[in-house]
Amino acid sequence: MSKSSYRVIQWATGRLGKIAIRHFTENPAFTLVGAYVSNPEKAGKDAGEIAGIAPTGVLTTNDVDAILALDADCVFYSPARSDVEVICRLLRSGKNVVTSTSFFYPTDDFRAQYDQIEAACREGGTSFHGGGIHPGYAGDLLPLTLTRIMNRLDKVEVHEIVNFLDEDTEALEHLPLMGFAIDPKEFESRPNLLSGAYKIFAQSQAMIAEGLGRKIDNVTTRVEVATATKDIALPGALIPKGTVAAQRHEWTAWSEGKPLVVFYACYTIGNEDMEPDWRFGKTRYRVIMAGDPPTELVLQGAELPGEHLPHPGYTWTAMGGVTAIPAVCEAPPGVVSHLNVGLVRPLGLVR
Repeated sequence: MSKSSYRVIQWATGRLGKIAIRHFTENPAFTLVGAYVSNPEKAGKDAGEIAGIAPTGVLTTNDVDAILALDADCVFYSPARSDVEVICRLLRSGKNVVTSTSFFYPTDDFRAQYDQIEAACREGGTSFHGGGIHPGYAGDLLPLTLTRIMNRLDKVEVHEIVNFLDEDTEALEHLPLMGFAIDPKEFESRPNLLSGAYKIFAQSQAMIAEGLGRKIDNVTTRVEVATATKDIALPGALIPKGTVAAQRHEWTAWSEGKPLVVFYACYTIGNEDMEPDWRFGKTRYRVIMAGDPPTELVLQGAELPGEHLPHPGYTWTAMGGVTAIPAVCEAPPGVVSHLNVGLVRPLGLVR
């Protein structure tokens, strides 16, 4: 039976963590009892101050043992990079864990980590769940939901289109890490944030396949880039002429010799002044179900008259995990994916 309020800890206070803190504070279904920060300079501050809201009475800490000692139902774990040892310590301490990072569905690439997580869940009597926007929603839960209205399914395509001109300026900080504004040959020769990302996204592809009673045999990858035809000036950044201004990654999951789930990761600096002239359009997710009947769903931020709103991707990412917390807390011990968590009924959204 659901509780009237779940005691939660926020692990990491970056963009997702701040969104989660604000939600935990505003939503009567949750009580914020702790907040972990990796930066010692943030330790001791009120979580509300970091999140840009009124004081919460919860002081942040960078002491892992202090977090482990807290009485809490769940930890929303949202650092930039996951540490499976930390996750397991949290689970063994009797705290359920919901994460927006790295772990969404057991695949062979992460078998060792999932074995550790499962063992920690059994020891702590706790559950673990990964959820976000992509992976964790647009590339797995949405397609699986659409299968309910299909007569026959031949292939699933998920297009993640990120136009950095639709994002707020803070998102531009990631451009160098993603390989933008460099020579195409240099792009091909050195790793970037998306080089090995297909293994993370392949978890969603495996979830779709197994939800359909199939198995993924292998995943193939392909990448193309477009270059700027002139200098493209951005707030605090410059994409020089001839350097990478857009990129399209194609990750194809094969089953029984046929492409079953194809993900396209399309990232661009606007829609003009580049070659090839891809014109990806605005930031959005397109889920295309090939089969009978051919079906397409588009997920994008709503436009309000007279307002230019940044894409709500960070809020979607945080809420994709946060709204599952009650269901995960009530689930049997172990790894809980979209396939076995059931229909999530978010608490406290109407307030």
